[in-house]
Amino acid sequence: MDERIQKTMDNLAKNKMKPYFVENRETLYELIRELVKNDKLITSGGSMTLKESGVIDLLMNEFKETYLDRSAGTTPEEQGEIMRKAFISDTFLSSSNAITENGELYNVDGNGNRVSAMIFGPKQVIVVAGVNKIVKDIGEAKLRVEKTAAPKNTVRLNCATPCAKVGECQHCHSDARICCSYVTLAQQRHPDRIKVILVNEELGY
Repeated sequence: MDERIQKTMDNLAKNKMKPYFVENRETLYELIRELVKNDKLITSGGSMTLKESGVIDLLMNEFKETYLDRSAGTTPEEQGEIMRKAFISDTFLSSSNAITENGELYNVDGNGNRVSAMIFGPKQVIVVAGVNKIVKDIGEAKLRVEKTAAPKNTVRLNCATPCAKVGECQHCHSDARICCSYVTLAQQRHPDRIKVILVNEELGY
């Protein structure tokens, strides 16, 4: 295993988050199946990583009775209700905008539903991330969001923000801004509630 990955995993463990490393998607699916097999309600946050890795398809195909996806909502109000149900779910799945070698998860959110569920509510949180999300420290994590994650997401979501046009954060005050809540998850109070699965490939933004 790459020394950088091992350091990140060691520090995640020190911060009381359970780290995993998988070489391929088949192993990723096996692990997720095991972690959620007894759940009565599974939810997830918006994530290109979960889509690209096939995790969303896995949940929708194999856990139809227990997985609730916000795409099931036909109106903003229904989607909002589905998002709120994350707080009473057994498992909430997400990715992270960046993971530092110091074992911290750094995330910037628009509505706040993703970061708030990571902090409190669901019995367990499963974070799936490609090794491309690993950065040296919080400083690099912030740069990663400003130069990579946020601009690409605004383009994907058709947001009328300056970063969608110029390709990096302009620290705007646009009504379409998606960078509203900045959250760093460091040492946790509840050991292993957050599980971080690092996948040995590039995934998401």
